Amino acid sequence: MDIIIPAILTIITAATPLLFAALGELVTEKSGVLNLGVEGMMIMGAIMGFVVVHYTGSSMIAILAGMGAGMLMAAMFAVLVLYFHTTQVPTGLALTIFGIGLSALIGQSMIGVAYDGIPKLAIPGLSDIPLIGKILFNQDGLVYLSILMVLVVGWFLNKTRTGLILRAVGDSHDAAHAMGYSVVKIRFWAALFGGAMAGIGGAYLSLSYSPLWVEGMTAGRGWIALALVVFATWRVGQVLLGAYLFGGITILQLHAQALGIGIPSQIMSMLPYLATIVVLVIISRDQTKIKLNSPASLGKPFHPSR
Repeated sequence: MDIIIPAILTIITAATPLLFAALGELVTEKSGVLNLGVEGMMIMGAIMGFVVVHYTGSSMIAILAGMGAGMLMAAMFAVLVLYFHTTQVPTGLALTIFGIGLSALIGQSMIGVAYDGIPKLAIPGLSDIPLIGKILFNQDGLVYLSILMVLVVGWFLNKTRTGLILRAVGDSHDAAHAMGYSVVKIRFWAALFGGAMAGIGGAYLSLSYSPLWVEGMTAGRGWIALALVVFATWRVGQVLLGAYLFGGITILQLHAQALGIGIPSQIMSMLPYLATIVVLVIISRDQTKIKLNSPASLGKPFHPSR
């Protein structure tokens, strides 16, 4: 138990930023927009959250700042893609490059600054339950929020009229436009939600997972979040499973290095990204399943005047 409980706790913390970012990207892609700038939005959320908590001391304001930074980055992407009709893939890549560079510039004075981390929220009574109490009921607020957002996003997409409209836009933007729905407005708000979730995921990295600022601290998690959406075949429940699976792989390589297993550390550090590639290769072989679940208009530009 002395080994298992800490391992499970670290898996949860590793999975949480992936879960936030992947849920946001899922909603964005369900509207038909492919935003490859998740990495850039996450790292901007990380630096803005850390800067704000350093100067205000409030983790709540810092989380909101991280969310706002992600939304601002997403808004830039949405304006370029939806109003100026730039191509989605290179625009998303440019957003990532821009976010990485800007975060490094903003965070120059934050290197070496320490933070105690977001305090844990122990649920009275439940947190005292042997074994599961410490794992399930003694986490920080963002862990609880990430699980709540899985339920909220699943309910929104599958049980609400607005979610149905969003999915209709992603499946056929021309048909949705013909029915009188504002495709651009719906996609804009979906992109903002994706940015907000990515920003919260980034803020979690600098405020809880590793409460400090390091350049490039997202370390490819935005790309893993993008892969998670495909791994989940655009289903919310599968996103939760995938986030904890990849979180477990990330922690596995850290524990393996700590136990002194005779494998070069560089190879162990490659495991999360190697697993991402392997999973995508396996999933891509089932084209029928992908076509059945993916939004039909994903990545396709919409021109309402045509």
